[in-house]
Amino acid sequence: MADIATNIPTSERSKFFRILIRRKTVLFGLIVLAIFVLLAVFAPLITPYSPSKLSIVNRLKPPSMKWFFGTDEFGRDVFSRTIFSARLSLLVGFAVVVLASLIGVTLGILAGYFHKLDAPITRLIDAMMAFPDILLAIALVAALGPSLTTVIVALSIVYAPRLARIVRASTLVIRELPYVEAATSLGISTSHIMTRHILRNLLSPILVQGTFLFANAMLAEAGLSFLGLGVSPEVPTWGTMIASGRQYIGTADWMTLFPGIAIVLAVLSLQMVGDGFRDLLDPRLRKDL
Repeated sequence: MADIATNIPTSERSKFFRILIRRKTVLFGLIVLAIFVLLAVFAPLITPYSPSKLSIVNRLKPPSMKWFFGTDEFGRDVFSRTIFSARLSLLVGFAVVVLASLIGVTLGILAGYFHKLDAPITRLIDAMMAFPDILLAIALVAALGPSLTTVIVALSIVYAPRLARIVRASTLVIRELPYVEAATSLGISTSHIMTRHILRNLLSPILVQGTFLFANAMLAEAGLSFLGLGVSPEVPTWGTMIASGRQYIGTADWMTLFPGIAIVLAVLSLQMVGDGFRDLLDPRLRKDL
């Protein structure tokens, strides 16, 4: 883990990024991810119809030049709803990564640096990771009530222990390095050591793990929405679109096909980008590039 935390010199950084971009999988992931971000940002300008506009006379229309992805059981444009759903998925993923990182990094550094806090925090992390992610998320959302804020908080609590475990393991190694021991012997404050000497060298594994948490959070949000435990039903999400299209599989399979493809592409692109960051920031893997 200490090798992963090694900082890359600025002079070499552009070289490594050029090498990674030459890899087709990483380039594909970056392009797909950029497309989703652009679609989410410019959704009101791209979509031809409002995602909530009802048109019963046009219900269950197949894909055509007028309805690119067809329409659903209420005559709503599936293309517009798929594009607008990217906004919520990206928002949830980003918010979960930020909140989970705040919780996980704080717990991990405290557990790794202070011996007295290591045992109780580690037991807490182990206890939370003993539950399957989706079951723990369902329990938290059911207890707090379904809403966008609840989904973000629940998923952050679910994924924070994963990051905390990685940060703790890295902190245990970095804490014993000579420069940290020298800073301690010179009387430098604990807060300064934790932020400047430890946290700074944890940015690489945090960044790599953050990309995977982003993908998992988007997938979990779709699963919660599919089960009816996500945001309000009138808000378009990929999970709710697939759930509403289940009963029309075989007669209007485009209702589930296009949001399903969107989920797969979004999650796959983030996983590819995460693999690329891991190869870039890990010196042991960087030698193979």
